Amino acid sequence: MTNMKKLGLSALAGSLVAFSANAAELSVNGGVELTYTDTGGNKGNEVTGNSYGANSSITMSGSGDVGFGTVSMTRTLNDGNNGWGSSFQTLDMGGMGTLSFDSSACALVGVTANDDLMPTAYEEVSTGVSSKGVTGVGSTNVIGYRNTFGMFSVSAGYSQGGTQTAESGSSGEASHGSSEDIYVSAAIMDGLTIGAGHATIGSANSSTTSEDTQDSVMNIVYSTGPVSVGYRMAESNKGGAGTASRSVDHYSIAFNVNDNFSISYGQQDTDVEAISATAGVTEDVTGISAAYTAGAASIRVNHSKSDNDNGVVGTDDETTEVSLVLSF
Repeated sequence: MTNMKKLGLSALAGSLVAFSANAAELSVNGGVELTYTDTGGNKGNEVTGNSYGANSSITMSGSGDVGFGTVSMTRTLNDGNNGWGSSFQTLDMGGMGTLSFDSSACALVGVTANDDLMPTAYEEVSTGVSSKGVTGVGSTNVIGYRNTFGMFSVSAGYSQGGTQTAESGSSGEASHGSSEDIYVSAAIMDGLTIGAGHATIGSANSSTTSEDTQDSVMNIVYSTGPVSVGYRMAESNKGGAGTASRSVDHYSIAFNVNDNFSISYGQQDTDVEAISATAGVTEDVTGISAAYTAGAASIRVNHSKSDNDNGVVGTDDETTEVSLVLSF
């Protein structure tokens, strides 16, 4: 791990008020991931080029006391990104909770952070072939809050959408809409957690034919010894005219064979409602994952398969991913 110094000097140009800050220390760590990916089915998205890939990342993080809480920041650089691959900052106020601002790609709060909590050894069951069925406020420019009250945990987010990531800008409410969500969970007993959330996703279309999308999700997870089982229900009522709403039933089981090796299996069924002359259809997704960890190295494998992929009758898809991760 490498340490760097952040200059503790700030100035507000054109103002009579000056600000000073204590020097904050940033820690830097990195990792490398090598992958092999293969796709199949009749969807027509088979890998025809190079199935092998690599990605390296560098993460910088730091924190400091600002008097009424602790401010933390994290920035990650990934291969192929012109800017930060992920970026977020938090203000931990102790018993008053934690405020956050997710600049990009971190999924810190609300339904987005809890859309699929099913036990898995590696990837979620829908990885590479389908979707989880709900989205929440997303992870771009999201204002978040989370706190714990006894056995209950609350997580909420608000976003105006769009891609503005530097200083704020606006092109009018009708062009970006706004979204908000909340997720509440409870540790009912030792090993058992139940949670549910709801999101209202604002339409960026100001026409009267497009309304807000309503997403909801519920997760139940029970763990005992080396075994974890979970059940998830989700529903997305689409606001766009002519867009099918969906309901999801999903279960999974994961087993820790030992301290280093784990396996999991999951199944997700998504009912896509009928739209006009288009009949309703059920998408069936299954997935199996395995992971082995030795020190700073991990080998992970996932295979997922879907029938009636994305609600299209007769369209099948499948993907296999093998990953080797080395952290340093």
